[in-house]
Amino acid sequence: MKRSMMARGRAFFLAVVTAVTAIIMAGAAPVTVLAELVNNGDNHVVITPNVPRGRTGKRMSVTFNLENNDGETWEDVEVGFSEDLSYIARPDAVDGEYVFPFEVTSGLFDMKYVGTIRSGAKKSVSLSAKVRADLPEGYYHVNVEVSSKDNRVVAIEPVNIWVSKSTGADDEDKEKDRDVGFVLGENQGTPYGVYPNVVDFTINMRNSGYSEAVDVNVAMVLSKDSAEFPFDINEGNYDRNFERVGPDEVVQLPYSMAIRSDVYSGYYPIKFEINYRETATGELLKEEETFWVRIKNKEKDEDSSGEFNENDRTKARIVVDSFETVPKTIIAGEPFKLILRMKNASSSIAASNILFSLESEKVDNSAIFTTASGSSSVVVNSLGAGEVTELSIDLLSRAGIDQRSYSLTIKETYDSPEFKNASESVTIDIPIKQIARLNTGTMEVMPDNITVGSETNIMFPINNTGKVILYNVMVKFEADSIQTTDTYVGNIKPGETGNVDVMVTGAAPTLDEGKVKVLITYEDENGEVQEAEEKELSLFVTEDMGEDMSMDIEVGDFTDVPMEDTSLLAKYKIPIIAVAAVAAALGIFGVMTIRKKRKARQEEDEIDNEIS
Repeated sequence: MKRSMMARGRAFFLAVVTAVTAIIMAGAAPVTVLAELVNNGDNHVVITPNVPRGRTGKRMSVTFNLENNDGETWEDVEVGFSEDLSYIARPDAVDGEYVFPFEVTSGLFDMKYVGTIRSGAKKSVSLSAKVRADLPEGYYHVNVEVSSKDNRVVAIEPVNIWVSKSTGADDEDKEKDRDVGFVLGENQGTPYGVYPNVVDFTINMRNSGYSEAVDVNVAMVLSKDSAEFPFDINEGNYDRNFERVGPDEVVQLPYSMAIRSDVYSGYYPIKFEINYRETATGELLKEEETFWVRIKNKEKDEDSSGEFNENDRTKARIVVDSFETVPKTIIAGEPFKLILRMKNASSSIAASNILFSLESEKVDNSAIFTTASGSSSVVVNSLGAGEVTELSIDLLSRAGIDQRSYSLTIKETYDSPEFKNASESVTIDIPIKQIARLNTGTMEVMPDNITVGSETNIMFPINNTGKVILYNVMVKFEADSIQTTDTYVGNIKPGETGNVDVMVTGAAPTLDEGKVKVLITYEDENGEVQEAEEKELSLFVTEDMGEDMSMDIEVGDFTDVPMEDTSLLAKYKIPIIAVAAVAAALGIFGVMTIRKKRKARQEEDEIDNEIS
């Protein structure tokens, strides 16, 4: 009888499990498993927060983090695609023939120099390659080799990639497919120099291609003709050399140039010849680029001695001697005071009845600068030869404009003894700054209640709502209950979003309100780290009580279980029902077994009592 009851109990349990399995299989979405998809979650060195994506026949970047958890510093680290194209057998891999997804060309397997990675640190690395055009859409994987000093192999680990088919509608511009390309002066204003001063300027040069450039030489093209080249040639060599310039890397070309005395005011194109190789042993390639500078000296109607010609000697010449703003740094949308010092540069001719009128540069038909009083004109009765007068004007800068310099033209109307109603104009450039602004979207913490030693996934977007680029954005998570964690987001352009996706580990039970500090930092265009933006999120860490806690929970008692987010309940409704059903079945089976044992024990006790 006991065996019959036990058999019926097992049959009931198996029926429940079978029914639950059927429910789960019915509610689950079909999954396609590809032979080239491996579980790179077991990687210890090459970590990919997101699966890199590419298109057939196009170049793609494979971005990942190198993490050093060895307890010792790695020096002279190099990384590249492994030349071993054989399939790496892994316990979780699906049997199938390995397909290498990239076109094998010269330099594909060249190792990329990364430098030093200290213990506990990580560094973001990108490798690029051209995807084979004959691939079907799906997942593939490539093996990444990491070596350190003396060619010691640190790791060879796989990285999954997703390849989709290219179409005519989404093909990118041919310029973006270049292995190596250079852009000069990106996000920079035009250098401005005034004779006889020396012009100090730095040009940003970015590798806009997908591959690293090596043996890069940037040569400034010189000319003896002052109409083509405005600077004195005081050095024998104006070349700038770089051993390597990685994809999307920005390097700086510093120059200090003296302005020629015979050059005229205006804009001058400075030409550069850039020689480079795509590999260490590749052929020498050349590219030409142009960068503009602005020079202020004599106007074209002046002669070489700086004196006025016959027609101009009867009138004065009024120029800007100097100017300044209060405050020195002007924020877009804020008022400021412009102090102009106007000088009569004539050596013998006076000016009278002088009217100075300000005319602002316009963007989208709207003036950048407006006067606070409504009047943009100032009258000066007289200005003797060589005399300087100071003008003070309250101005307001327009909000919502790009961060750069904007021109303000001073139009002059005045009389001289032999020249009435003379008209001239001079221009100054006023730099406008923008305040960096950012906000964050909803912070998803899954799960938001963990035990000591376990991890939770935190994801949220960072939106650049300002007008300037946020450089090298970093996010730090701090609390007594977690291990302090840093993650690198990168550069975020105005109007764009950077995504945070990081794992955080519980370190100690939560003893406060469960608040975790989220500190967001970034650098400005000068490389200075700005004050951190502080946010908060909720995360509770509890002590890991092991299996003992399960004994205190009664079967079928779910009244004290906290309700999760309704969106999560909707998403995991079927698995939750399935787990609950299994738990209920186990509980019923356990209760039935206990009752049977108790009844059998009672029957044996009754028999013993009758015998005695």
